[in-house]
Amino acid sequence: MAPMQNKVICVLVLVSMLALGTLAQTQTEECEVAPEERENCGFPGITATECTSRDCCFNDSVRGFPWCFHPKAIEVPPEGTTFLYHGI
Repeated sequence: MAPMQNKVICVLVLVSMLALGTLAQTQTEECEVAPEERENCGFPGITATECTSRDCCFNDSVRGFPWCFHPKAIEVPPEGTTFLYHGI
C-alpha cells in the first residue's frame, strides 16, 4: 500500500471509532427496572443464560412479574451539555 492510502485508512478508522464512541455515550441501558415497568423479553422457564444471550435482564426475585425483561434505556446528554435547575 502507498503511504497515502495508509493515512486515509487510519483517518477513516479514527473517525469511525469516534462516531461509535459518541453513540455509546449518548444512550446506556440498565437492568434496574421496577417490576411493574418490566417488558417481557423471554418465555416461561427461560434461564438467566438464555435471557442474557438475548441482551435482556434477568431477575427472578419478584414473583408475578417478568423475570426476563428489556433493559431500561437511559439518555445520557452529550458531554458539555449544561442543565438549568429551577428549584421549586
